Amino acid sequence: MDFNAYQQTLATELRGRECPFPEAEYQQRLKHLRARMLSEGLGAVLLTDPSDLFYLTGYSTFEVSVHVALVVTADTITLQVPSIETGPAMVTTRVDHVIGYRWEGVGDVLDPLAHALTGQGGKVGVDYWHGSLRQGVLEGLKQRLPDTPFVDASGLLKSIRIVKSPAEIDCLRQSARITGQGIEAAAASIRPGMTDNDIAAVGAESLLAGGSEFMSMQPIVTVGLRSSVIHTNHKRCRIEDGDTVFLEFGAAWQRYTAPMMRTLVAGQPSARMRAVFDGCRRVVDTLKASMVPGQTFDSAARAAEQVMAPLASEVFFSGVFGYTVGAQFPPSWVEGSGFIARGESTVFQPGMVFHLPICLRIPGQWGMGCSDTVLVGEHGGEPLTANPWRLD
Repeated sequence: MDFNAYQQTLATELRGRECPFPEAEYQQRLKHLRARMLSEGLGAVLLTDPSDLFYLTGYSTFEVSVHVALVVTADTITLQVPSIETGPAMVTTRVDHVIGYRWEGVGDVLDPLAHALTGQGGKVGVDYWHGSLRQGVLEGLKQRLPDTPFVDASGLLKSIRIVKSPAEIDCLRQSARITGQGIEAAAASIRPGMTDNDIAAVGAESLLAGGSEFMSMQPIVTVGLRSSVIHTNHKRCRIEDGDTVFLEFGAAWQRYTAPMMRTLVAGQPSARMRAVFDGCRRVVDTLKASMVPGQTFDSAARAAEQVMAPLASEVFFSGVFGYTVGAQFPPSWVEGSGFIARGESTVFQPGMVFHLPICLRIPGQWGMGCSDTVLVGEHGGEPLTANPWRLD
């Protein structure tokens, strides 16, 4: 059978069987999006970010390098996937309209999409800033719909996704539980003479055995001086006595990730290591106290900067004290709907969830990273992860 027949058969037998949330959850999300569309004069939105498609429909697959699209109008929702993804589209969603195109025939993409966007009135909102939007798709649609204005709507859905529903928070709690188990297993295995790969393998086994799906980022493990270089990962490096061992893991539960960082020392921590570790702890505690509904992200960042000031001239820090997490796919677990950093005027609301990635690195020596994933509650940040805050 061809992919159309395959799709029809699956629709009969397995439609929506692996959709992660009840229909009412998706209807609520669509209601919020459509209200925003109406207020901004949008007749339709065209979405291509896999995590946005997942958020609105449940669509999930490990193949996120191909073109997929979702067209949302006032009364319809149309999902477009390549032929190899018609199975996931049927099994993970309940949307009424799924259109496939030949995997090898990318020219089949444009006419069905143009048809779905025709006659909706108003502007078409597009996320111009996400890497999943292919220039050829956008240019082809503009040629086919010359009288339709395409406008940047990159913040539209993010402003909705930033506040998590109770069902989403439950998924993040499950991720946090497994993440903690993985980090604990990896930490308990650390010995001089092992390699960073050995530690990553222990952690990965625990995460997968604990129930994690394929992760948005694989376990991150760096040791010694390599831990002083941001965004390095395991590379067959041997652990020596006294080395720092940096761990950052994030299990995936229904695509939701609650990451955590922990740093341990293979031996006796130096006084300087303990001082920087204590600095990490003070920054995280300050952030949690500052994440109060109604306060701005900027104010929390400034409070954290004051606490970090005694270390600022010695350590490298990225400048971002927190980023939102939720549902995501490789290559990242960062949701991208909000950042705790200087100049960010968005205010905290209950239900927002942030990873607080506090990693302080002394270039050429070592790095010290410790973090929690934190839920914004009534009186501040409430950790979902359970970092033990120990160096041993």
